[in-house]
Amino acid sequence: METEEKRLNDGQKQILLSVAKETIKARLNDKSIPEFGFEDEIFQEKRGAFVTLHKSGNLRGCIGYIQGLKPMLQTIEKMAISASFKDPRFPALQKEEFSKLNIEISMLTPLTEVNDVKEIEVGRDGLIIKQGFRQGLLLPQVAVENNWERVEFLQNTCRKAGLPVQAWRDSATEIKKFSAQVFAADVAEILDTDEARNRFSSHMRE
Repeated sequence: METEEKRLNDGQKQILLSVAKETIKARLNDKSIPEFGFEDEIFQEKRGAFVTLHKSGNLRGCIGYIQGLKPMLQTIEKMAISASFKDPRFPALQKEEFSKLNIEISMLTPLTEVNDVKEIEVGRDGLIIKQGFRQGLLLPQVAVENNWERVEFLQNTCRKAGLPVQAWRDSATEIKKFSAQVFAADVAEILDTDEARNRFSSHMRE
């Protein structure tokens, strides 16, 4: 089912990747984060988003907002910093790691209540499972990367929440889904923001 959210075109994706790259680079070099003056209306939209870092194929950090709290560019800046330096599972990123990074961005659609787990489509949907104060989230691509079926996806989202794996069957458990537009590139392939700005106009009407 198509979401009502506008999808990002290739130029807009490249700009968001460049913002993440330049933000991380600036912080690693103890410089101020550049002013990213991209004026396209879509960048002013408030959407949930995650920034995920991989190094040599291994997860190196992943932090995001589930719902849109800030304009898109501000969200990507903040999540790029958080994924690099504030993910409690990993030490802070070091300069020598920067060139080895792959940056992945997931732009989320609004959350939808799941009334029947058959509504969940692996590969399209991400999940949030909540019971009491415990909550777990897994992005759509996680199920694909692990070759999970729907039940395995539900079980592992429960595990992420610190709940028993069968907690998704409990009537007290709240299940929500969302979809995401996911795009990624190695740091070496991501344009600097000036280059992205110069190319952006050619993608405006895609």
